[in-house]
Amino acid sequence: MEISDELNNKILEAVETARATGYVRKGTNETTKAIEKGDAELVVIAKDVDPPEVVMHLPPLCEEKNIPYVYTKNKDELGRAAGIDVRCASVAIVKSGDAKKILNEILGKGKEEKKKAEEKVEKKEPEKEEKREEKEKEPKEETKKEEDVEKPKKVAKKAEPKEESKNESKEASKKESSESKK
Repeated sequence: MEISDELNNKILEAVETARATGYVRKGTNETTKAIEKGDAELVVIAKDVDPPEVVMHLPPLCEEKNIPYVYTKNKDELGRAAGIDVRCASVAIVKSGDAKKILNEILGKGKEEKKKAEEKVEKKEPEKEEKREEKEKEPKEETKKEEDVEKPKKVAKKAEPKEESKNESKEASKKESSESKK
């Protein structure tokens, strides 16, 4: 999903405002903790994180906890917006402060962009479905060949006689020896 410049600037503005008037957790570890505790109001993830495995656990975690998350274009700008001198892969806005209005705008625009992306996918899916239907209508020769071939019949195995247990054989030998003594 491509992030528009307008949305990217709004996200960074929200992070800056929340940092100044609210509370922001900076870095992937701190963000993860805020999500797990349920403290985060919004999670911001940098799109250019390398390797992506560093932040790939955040979206499923946010979805599990019903916390909204958005992406920003790069970690340099996210770090500056969070008020640190280094890059930042992710930020959690814990208390939005004066950024509440901006957050509502972001979440509204984020939903609109998601819908547009989903519509593009939906347009491609009907074409795939038509191709599947055409393939299903074609006769399958392989299955017919398998049906024509006779399968070998299974032969039942004969039951083997049970071996006497050790106790039974001991009892039988005792009886024999007692009978012979008489």
